[in-house]
Order: sequence, then structure tokens, then C-alpha cells
Amino acid sequence: MTPSSNLRGSNVPIGLNTNPSAIGTKKRRPVSIHTELSNQLLSPSLNSGKNLNPPISAGLVNKDSKSSILSNDLTHSTRSPLLEEFRNNKNKKFELSDIVGHIVEFSSDQYGSRFIQQKLEVASNDEKQIVFDEIYPKALQLMTDVFGNYVIQKFFEYGTQQQKEKLAEQMKGNVLKLSLQMYGCRVVQKALEHVLIDQQSSLIRELDGNILKCIKDQNGNHVIQKAIERIPTEYIQFIIDSFNNKMTELATHPYGCRVIQRIFEHCTEEQTKPLMYELHKNTISLIQDQYGNYVIQHILEKGNIKDKNEIIKKVHGKLLQMSKHKFASNVVEKCVINGTKNDRQTFINEIIQTKPDGSSPLLNMIKDQYANYVVQKMIEVGDSEQKELLISHIKPHIQTLKKYNYGKHLIQKIEPDALKKK
Repeated sequence: MTPSSNLRGSNVPIGLNTNPSAIGTKKRRPVSIHTELSNQLLSPSLNSGKNLNPPISAGLVNKDSKSSILSNDLTHSTRSPLLEEFRNNKNKKFELSDIVGHIVEFSSDQYGSRFIQQKLEVASNDEKQIVFDEIYPKALQLMTDVFGNYVIQKFFEYGTQQQKEKLAEQMKGNVLKLSLQMYGCRVVQKALEHVLIDQQSSLIRELDGNILKCIKDQNGNHVIQKAIERIPTEYIQFIIDSFNNKMTELATHPYGCRVIQRIFEHCTEEQTKPLMYELHKNTISLIQDQYGNYVIQHILEKGNIKDKNEIIKKVHGKLLQMSKHKFASNVVEKCVINGTKNDRQTFINEIIQTKPDGSSPLLNMIKDQYANYVVQKMIEVGDSEQKELLISHIKPHIQTLKKYNYGKHLIQKIEPDALKKK
């Protein structure tokens, strides 16, 4: 989704952070969820080149997400002679002083925007002010422009504190519309990173009453995540309150599951306790959900011992069923990794016992495309006695396992020579 083309060596402007995908996937199945700090659709960043959006159905995409919040008069049917010269004359070395009177036009041009961004990084305060004075009257339009938004972002990074404050003032009354717009949401995020607390609080307060709308939006969710990450928790209680009695709904949403994780990472235990209580009532269904499983994994990795134990207890007795499930198997692995030695022993005992019908849960698991990874993880993280116990129960089945692709993975780990042709 990130196009590639050339602009004097690169496609488009610089200045957008590259981060791992919000929902990372491995070839066999999705495994973990990471923080996505910026919406990278059609990212014109010099440093970009990754599609950082999860594989979400097109039905979730807002068709109006690219439209400007105002009547955007930045698109020119014809370029000025100066811009044409800039684009075509690669031998001339341009400076910011050369484009005075055309800075807005350059900002909304693919090549001009990148040029201005590069210059702003090393510009003097006087040079920055010249550029700022020219773009300020058109700041709102530039915030929602495919290339202009990056010039505004640069001012939040490299501008004076007064310039940052004035740009944030321009956003007032438009924060919701900006947050829901593909390019505007990036500007809001950048503003939240660089303005002072009073303005942070003022900007995000404009979303009060529309938090759920933003959370479920492909652009707005990034703004909510950024607010949780950057604004002191006492100023964002209204965001946390919006999750009350909606945790299951939002934990199973492709964007909501991300925001929940940011809350658990950055908010106080007092703030998150009611939300965690609600999650625990629906642990089993969340474990098996394509998005909810990421929330449960997050708790197992970063939550407190009490919450981890609560989840692990619910997996006990359901290990075979959960391990064979595409999404739940990831959670079982996290239980194995983050549980205690006794937890792992309980899991091992559960799968090595033959059932009344004569079937072997362990054999069933090591032949399964998902569950075999759980067994491998048990061998990997168990102590020496636990490994030996598991291997002793697997070895009698080696000849049978050779018939299964997934069984071979396990054999290779415990007895590599068994796969060699004699």
C-alpha cells in the first residue's frame, strides 16, 4: 500500500517514523501485536517503505478518509514557472529564500514538500519564521494535504515553541475532523508529541464524546493511542471511561485491541482494574478471537502476576482444544513461556495422560499444524526434567510422526538423526 517512485533519489518527503505493524504475522499464523505509532497508508516518508497497517478487510476503510476537511485550494492545475524549474533543473541548488512567495505551493507538491522538510531541519530561526509566516494562513489545508501535512509535522518537530503553539491553536475546533482524516491524523499525533501539556489536554478534549468513533476509525485510533502514550494519565480519564462495559466489543475490534494494549501499558492499575475485571469475564472467548487473542497475549507478557494466573487457570483443562485453534494456540504458547514451573508441569501432565478412549493428547498435538508449536515451546522453555519427560513420551511415536509435516518439525528438534535415510 506504500507506493514507490523516485524523487531526486526518493519518492516523497521525509519525516515519518517507521514502526512495526500493529498486527505482526508469521507465515504459519499471527503471533504478536505491536505498537503502531503512525498511520502509514501512502506514507511519503523518506524513511518509509513498509506497509504498517494490519490485513484488515476493505469494508473497514472509510472512503472519505482522504478528503480534506476544508475546501482545499492547494491543488494547482498548472504549476508556477518557479516550481517547474525546481522540478526540472537538477543542477541548480535551491535555498528556502529562492521560493519565498511560493512556499504553500511547494509544500503541497511531492518534490517541493520534501525539499522544505530537509531545509527546515537545518534552518535558522529567521528562515523558519519566513516559511511559517507564509504557510500559517493555509495551515489547516496543509494538514490534510498528502504532501503538505509533512511540512506541518516538521514545524512541530523543529519549529520554535511559539510556532508550535500557534499551529496547535489553528487546530482548535477541527481536532475530530483532523483525527479521522488520513493525513490530518498524522499532524494531530505529531502535535501531541511536541506541544506542552496544557495544549495536549485542550486538543484531546475535543474528542470527548467521540472516543469510540475514533477508536474504531482507521485513522482516529492512532490519535487515541498517541494520546494515551504521551499525555499524563490524569488528563485522559475520559478516554478510559469510554471502555466501561465495552471491553469485549473493543478487544475484538481490529483497532480497539490496539488501544486497549496502550491503556494497559501507560495507565495506572487503579484506572485499568475495572477494565481488566471485565476482560476476565470473557477470557475464553477472547483467547479464540482473531483480535482478542492479542489483548490476552499482552496481559500474559506484561500484566501483573495475579492477572496472568487468572488467564493460565482458565487454560488448564482446555490445553488440547486451545492448542489446536489458530488464534488460541498463540495464547497457549504465552502461557507456557510466562507461567511458572508448576504451571508448565500441569500443562505437561495434562497432555501426556492417555484418555479413556485410548487417544493421546500429546500425539494429537504434535500432528497438528498449530498445536505442534505449543509442544515445541514446552520443550524449549521447560527445565531438564520436563524436557526429558516430554521427549520420553514423544519418542515411541517417531515413526508415526514422520508421516506428518508438522511432526517432522518436532522430530528434528529432539532427534535429528531419526529423519536421515538409512
